[in-house]
Formats: sequence, C-alpha cells, structure tokens
Amino acid sequence: MLALVQRVAEARVDIAGRTVGAIGRGLLVLVCAEPADTEALADKLVAKLLKLRIFSDEAGKMNLDVAGVNGGLLIVSQFTLAADTRGGNRPSFTGAAPAAQGRALYERVVATARASHPVVATGEFGADMQVALVNDGPVTIPMTLRE
Repeated sequence: MLALVQRVAEARVDIAGRTVGAIGRGLLVLVCAEPADTEALADKLVAKLLKLRIFSDEAGKMNLDVAGVNGGLLIVSQFTLAADTRGGNRPSFTGAAPAAQGRALYERVVATARASHPVVATGEFGADMQVALVNDGPVTIPMTLRE
C-alpha cells in the first residue's frame, strides 16, 4: 500500500461544494492500494499511522502520535499515488489496484481506523474531490508498505 501522510492543523474534503469530511489537528492520509495488497496490509497501515510519532512534545521534538495530541484522521483514496512517470509526460496508473479491489481495501483502512481511533473522517472513493489543508510544519511523509 502507498500512503502520503501530512500533519495538518486542519483539513477537509469537499465534493460538489459540500464538505463530506473534516478534521482539525491531525493527519491527512492519502491512500492507494496496489494489486498485491491485502486486508492484513491495510490493517498494518492503520497500526503504523496510529503509532507514527510526528507531533511535537513540550520540548519541540517529534515524539507524540495522533492520539497523544487528540488529533483526527482524514483518510482519502488517491490512486494517483501509483503514478509511473518514467515513460513520457503522461503518467501511467497501471500500478494501482483495480477499482473494486482498491475500494475494498480503502474501506478496510477506514473501518480499521474507526475501530481504533475516535475521530476518523473520509473522502468518497472514486469521487471528484477537492482537498483543502493547512500542512503543519510542513510535515509530509510518503509511506510504502509491502508484505
């Protein structure tokens, strides 16, 4: 699985002018499933996100996880993370999982997160979304998880 994690002061997802998901302080997580990904890997991603210590403590060190700052998770499907730009000027997205598999794994990530964390908001799989955020730091971390 591929993920791009951004530490945010706030973030939201709008679809057709309507906000469908929003958080204050926390993590905006863009998620992309790849063909070899499994439910176990989706669960591993959530566990990693919840333990990721990228929030500053009293000493200014990145030492706290999202729960430690009472933060939220905003999880958004993003198949373009699998873009292959090696060929020409038009990216290929063949590295992303097929839509049905991608949806199922995205929904698994969301369900696992909701079972483990009190504040979880989402976008909508396959929708044309507008994502607004205030990146805090900025802190942006790419993650690749494989079996």
